[in-house]
Amino acid sequence: MATNVNSSTVENSGKSNFSSIFPLVVIPLIAVISIALFYLVMGNGANFEGGDNANHPLPGNYLGMVFKGGIIVPILMTFLLMVFVFSIERFFTINAANGNGSVETFIRKIKSLLAANKISEAKALCDVQKGSVGNVIKAVLTKYEEVAVDTKLEKDQKITAIQQELEDATSLELPMLEKNLTIISTMASVATLVALLGTVLGMIKAFAAMSNAGAPDASALATGISEALINTAIGIGTSAIAIIAYNFFTSKIDTLTYSIDEAGMSITQNFSSHNK
Repeated sequence: MATNVNSSTVENSGKSNFSSIFPLVVIPLIAVISIALFYLVMGNGANFEGGDNANHPLPGNYLGMVFKGGIIVPILMTFLLMVFVFSIERFFTINAANGNGSVETFIRKIKSLLAANKISEAKALCDVQKGSVGNVIKAVLTKYEEVAVDTKLEKDQKITAIQQELEDATSLELPMLEKNLTIISTMASVATLVALLGTVLGMIKAFAAMSNAGAPDASALATGISEALINTAIGIGTSAIAIIAYNFFTSKIDTLTYSIDEAGMSITQNFSSHNK
């Protein structure tokens, strides 16, 4: 028993450490990539008239148009890439937590085995399923077997012990699934604010061009408006993707939690029915 608990703890600790280190490595790397893309790809002279990125973009050249969005663009690109990278990371992490095969099918089989009071078979099924769901249910079933033969505890105390094991195992497994989701949710709001900053800076340039003595500088006016609109578009797009990703993953985690609670309730009810 001690060996199982320790190995599970070590495994969870390793996953937690990876989730903690991952942002520290990835975020600076994404920032460097975004800056490189902005200056070396979007700012490439081939995208502009006369081969100079100080000139207007070539007609229909979107890379050049985005470059004209100004210095706020690589910041927004960093946010956008962060949303994509952390969404991919959470997708694989949450899928791994589901284990092998359908969680719904696994829970249905567990409930069927519990109804037949086949605890050992249910634990074996957990070993096959693996993932956070399998780990939690196996921990609860192990506690079930322990308290079932404990003559010192009353029935209510045994049920409480099983429920406490469910809470402890769940609190050990599920928080890992929520890591890095805060980054995605933060991007949903921060991207909009940074885009607003870029919009304001662009409009300042546009109004500055209009306030020039004599005829307004049409080129400067167009550049200012372009910068404002490009930042707005990238920021709103990033925010929308981040909101969708965050809601999708929180929904998946809620479904996972519900499945574990459902199985835990079945285990408790089974113990109450088959043990005095």
